[in-house]
Amino acid sequence: MVSDTVINRVAELRNQIDHHNHLYYILDQIEVPDAEYDRLMQELQGIETEYPDLVTAQSPTQRVGSTPLTAFSEVQHEQPMLSLGNVFTEQDLVDFDRRVRDRLAPAKTDTADKSDDAPESESEGKSEGKSKDKPEQENEAKTEPKKPLLEYVCEPKLDGVAVSLLYRDGKLVRGATRGDGSQGEDITQNVRTISTIPLRLQGDDYPKVLEVRGELFISKGTFESINEKALKQEQKPFVNARNAASGSLRQLDPQVTAKRNLEIYVYAAGWFEQGELADTHFDRLQQLQHWGLRINPEIKKMQGAAECQAYYEDIGSRRDDLPYEIDGVVYKLNAIDQQEQVGFVSRAPRWATAHKFPAQEELTTLLDVEFQVGRTGAITPVARLEPVFVGGVTISNATLHNMDEIKRLDLRIGDSVIVHRAGDVIPKVVQVVKNRRPDDAAEIVMPKHCPVCESEVSQDEEGIVFRCNAGLYCAAQRKESIKHFSSRKALDIQGLGDKIVELFCAIDLLKSIADLYQLKAEQLIELEGFGEKSAHKLITAIEASKQTTLPKFLFGLGIREVGETTAKQLANQFGTLEAIQNADQESLEQTPEIGPIVAAHITHFFQDTHNRTVIEELLTAGVSWPTIEVLAESEGSLSGLIFVVTGKLEQMSRDDAKQKIESLGGKVSGSVSAKTDYLLAGEKAGSKLAKAESLGVKILDEQAFIELADSL
Repeated sequence: MVSDTVINRVAELRNQIDHHNHLYYILDQIEVPDAEYDRLMQELQGIETEYPDLVTAQSPTQRVGSTPLTAFSEVQHEQPMLSLGNVFTEQDLVDFDRRVRDRLAPAKTDTADKSDDAPESESEGKSEGKSKDKPEQENEAKTEPKKPLLEYVCEPKLDGVAVSLLYRDGKLVRGATRGDGSQGEDITQNVRTISTIPLRLQGDDYPKVLEVRGELFISKGTFESINEKALKQEQKPFVNARNAASGSLRQLDPQVTAKRNLEIYVYAAGWFEQGELADTHFDRLQQLQHWGLRINPEIKKMQGAAECQAYYEDIGSRRDDLPYEIDGVVYKLNAIDQQEQVGFVSRAPRWATAHKFPAQEELTTLLDVEFQVGRTGAITPVARLEPVFVGGVTISNATLHNMDEIKRLDLRIGDSVIVHRAGDVIPKVVQVVKNRRPDDAAEIVMPKHCPVCESEVSQDEEGIVFRCNAGLYCAAQRKESIKHFSSRKALDIQGLGDKIVELFCAIDLLKSIADLYQLKAEQLIELEGFGEKSAHKLITAIEASKQTTLPKFLFGLGIREVGETTAKQLANQFGTLEAIQNADQESLEQTPEIGPIVAAHITHFFQDTHNRTVIEELLTAGVSWPTIEVLAESEGSLSGLIFVVTGKLEQMSRDDAKQKIESLGGKVSGSVSAKTDYLLAGEKAGSKLAKAESLGVKILDEQAFIELADSL
């Protein structure tokens, strides 16, 4: 039995070590030399070794990592981890600030400016002290009153990995990646190894449940050390600090993560229960720091767009001197009630944005141009470049889009070119340095025959897109069609990656998408890279993909210009695959989002004998989906009518309006065309309103729409 003396000593040691960790990692202070800290840790480790029942997950000794995982489990975020919109210029920032003001304007009153929750009402934080000065009041009366400046919190935009940390009763119980914003991966074991993440919160006034968002990163110095070590061991170095952080965080062995010296700055409180948080974002960050979490020391409050721009320019000038990589600045509206009033759009808040630094560009040489064949047969030129380091990545390829782009650039093989890369966007050639053009620079010519199957190449009506006409008989198109069919948004066959598809196609194991469902585990076991377990796992995933939906199946077929939205519209319009297959072009054009060109692609696809055969083979193999009930024309008062909804509505959201239209049998389209019956236009309707007016489409305001829906 463990004595009270031992139990008390363990608690005392843990409190002392946590205290010193907080001073060192959060406040950048020390009270004792390293040797004393080491003695405390060694004493605690000795006691826990002797009395293993005293070991808890929150003990400072437990940061070293535990047994390696075989895979990460999924985590559902209780509150979505949203992405941010971007601004790139000072005018963009001014426009962002104006949009935020416009959304707050209806709530402004004469008394609102005196609210303690509206710091932006104090013009630049100085007007209160001057308001009693009579001459100034008289001068102000002669000019148009200025709107009060909004207060923002500015912080560096770290080039790292966003994570969520969950604390219950002050104890770290979960760490998760951002993932797709709704779901992430459980990385609890790994985040526990990171010294700048407290296992227990400080104080006693934190909420019972507190979720915190932060950015994990590797400092420039640590990154250099990791790469130096990798080179000495003849291993491949990381290309940039962000990749190093991401790779370190997603190690299945937490002990590997523990050696990488990851750091964190928290940037927001997420959801919480049974507690209180401050009324401003800045004060919430101070609370988080008080509870032992690390916030960026560069965070500042700024008034209005001009001060935000000044902060951006200042941090940009010091960017190279910072100990970590940043790629811009983040601005967030400070007052929480104002954030709630401004709201969100899609997957991003309207009250925050990222001000990105200018995209990096470099000069290199165009060595060659190769032509790739895509899933639909489109032949695309790709630049092969002298490798160059741009934006933290070594670039050797760049997109050229089409022959028109090559003509516009007046590009030739051998040219010196400027390559542009912004964030994770595919790099592209943006300019030719013509005064460096060599005498033997060669013109770029589109091949007359497919570079893969030697079939003839044709041009579209505009002469822009060149296409191989061999269809699925072309090995490149067949390979890409299988990749598309098995992708996450289509049939979602887990484990069937690009390299496996390429292998299967190379040995003629797959000649069409239907062949996927004829594969046997015995065939795969014979192939390099497959064992019995992995072979059976892939076959199980293929079998599971048979249960799908009609929209996913239609999207997976790879019909030209039929994306996810169009596939859903087709499924909802016709209800069955048979009805879509047998629909003529005129019937297809009655579907929202589908015009003559897309309708022609659909009819051509289903008239092709080979495509019909493949579809029949898929259905015979057992691919199926739930029945879709199609709303009959007579079942709704808006049946047969096509609506487009745009602008801001007051009495309902746009989603509510769309649901109302569909519930009454109407159809909602995303774009205005001659087929549109009504445009429901709210405030700031923009280009869709102008197009509707030019086409003579009937335009309804919100009240007129409500009256129409009620009267029919």
